[in-house]
Amino acid sequence: MEAVSYTSQWTAAARALESERDDALFDDPLARKLAEPRGFELLEKYGGGGLVEFVAVRTRYLDDAIDDLTARGIKQVVLIAAGMDTRSLRLKLPDDVQVYEVDHQALIEEKEQRLARLGAPEPSVSLRRVRADLAGDWPTALHAAGFDPGLPTLWVPEALLFFLTEEQSATLLRTFADHSAPGSWVAVDILSRELLRSPATQLFLAALKEDGIPWLFGTDTPEEFLASHGWTVRELKEPGEPGAGEGRWPYAVQPREVANVPRNWLLRAELA
Repeated sequence: MEAVSYTSQWTAAARALESERDDALFDDPLARKLAEPRGFELLEKYGGGGLVEFVAVRTRYLDDAIDDLTARGIKQVVLIAAGMDTRSLRLKLPDDVQVYEVDHQALIEEKEQRLARLGAPEPSVSLRRVRADLAGDWPTALHAAGFDPGLPTLWVPEALLFFLTEEQSATLLRTFADHSAPGSWVAVDILSRELLRSPATQLFLAALKEDGIPWLFGTDTPEEFLASHGWTVRELKEPGEPGAGEGRWPYAVQPREVANVPRNWLLRAELA
């Protein structure tokens, strides 16, 4: 598997650890097996600093966004760089919602083979997996799979933007907007630029860079960044706030006006 695909394994490892807690924010019983072969090894290498807790909080936040927005009329959910995520098995969405998982061919095939070997149940939603290079013309593949740009869509690029440059992140958001009907949304996580500069994160970031998966992009003004590329932020939270892992985040949430604080943003934005 490509180096970046190993991130899907350590993310699955973090979801497995969360699922095994008595007070788990979600239940992903397949995560431990989907984390093989290197997920736990890499999680130990990169771990600390709230990484496991953040994956748990982010997963639940995006789960809730999907549940809420489909209940309010969204008919299509597009999971960009879906990795080893199993939302199509875990979530119970309205019968008229179509879910698409977009990722590169090797990862999707690996995932499908593993799920088959594990005897995983059929998806609980209508699901189509789209094999596409996210650096190429992936919208054409999405449309070929049945995507309808005339329907309101929820785009979920989980754990993706920080692997992209600012220009690539902007292009991705504009692409979402170009293929969205009125009433469409994005639910996403974004790093702060300060997190990428903070002395506290440099060992972690150096390890990622050494393994060929550097984190590249963050913004301290997420509302402005989203707005400049077609999306109006309707909800912005940090881990530890109500609705975003309150009581589970190991650090105090600092007021927004406090400068030089590394932050993770969790947000929902509506098509402008």
